[in-house]
Amino acid sequence: MFVIFFLIWIIFNGQFTPEIAAFGLVIAGAMYWFICKFLDYKPRNDLVMCKRFFLILHYIFVLVKEILKANAAVFRIIYSAKYEFEPVVIHFTTTLQSKFARVLLANSITLTPGTITVSLKDDEYVVHCLDKELARGIDASVFVKLLERIEHVT
Repeated sequence: MFVIFFLIWIIFNGQFTPEIAAFGLVIAGAMYWFICKFLDYKPRNDLVMCKRFFLILHYIFVLVKEILKANAAVFRIIYSAKYEFEPVVIHFTTTLQSKFARVLLANSITLTPGTITVSLKDDEYVVHCLDKELARGIDASVFVKLLERIEHVT
């Protein structure tokens, strides 16, 4: 968090000089001390955030890859003259524990073409899929596995 405060200081100043850097170190240190003292922030949280950062970055890359794959699948479905798609609504539950992970899963499903999260209540999802093929394995998808890994980082 100290590094983030320092980088924000440098970005807002718009230039980098030794005086600005020295003053930024003091300001960032004071802000870091303040959040540790009064906002119950612990330096251990920085390590967890660093570990989760790379997992979340990996999650974003996987999400983009899955969006591209789903785009191709929906394109094939739409432009295939012989194919009759069968829309389906599925219900499934997940073992994700944090609200952040559950909402991120719902948004990832909605961002993926051909699927949309209709409802999320506690850990139960209702998802509409353009075709039953797109619904296969959605409850144990790569998104769920990565989010479980992100949750278990301590």
